[in-house]
Amino acid sequence: MKRHVLIYGLIGGLVIALLKWTEYRFLVIEHSIEIYGGLVAATFAVLGIWLGLKLTGRPERIVVKEVPVAGGKPFIADERKREGLGITRRELEILELIAQGMSNREIAGKLFVSENTVKTHSSRVFDKLGARRRTQAVQLGKEFGLLP
Repeated sequence: MKRHVLIYGLIGGLVIALLKWTEYRFLVIEHSIEIYGGLVAATFAVLGIWLGLKLTGRPERIVVKEVPVAGGKPFIADERKREGLGITRRELEILELIAQGMSNREIAGKLFVSENTVKTHSSRVFDKLGARRRTQAVQLGKEFGLLP
């Protein structure tokens, strides 16, 4: 009985090996052009994806850092610095309104003065701070402790 099982096992193994060999022959030899074409296409696809990732790089990350501000205390302008620069209270008031984003016309309407008066005060503040533009004057006003 063991002999019959061994013979049937060997014959079954040979038949399976013969079938696999014919399958290999059918796939590789008969369809070699399709297989090689598929391998070339897969190679170029992988190469294209890799090259695309290398050339485009990683997207930029923008990191926002919040700076804690001491709360509860109202802002008090540095009077010594204001006097040292020679800025009058009216010029400081105009600088504060410029910092709020108001135009000369809006400032004139709020303070009940002419637009030329606002321009005069603005130019004097710019000269005293050493600024050329409104944004630069606001920035310098904050650095000197004149604006919150």
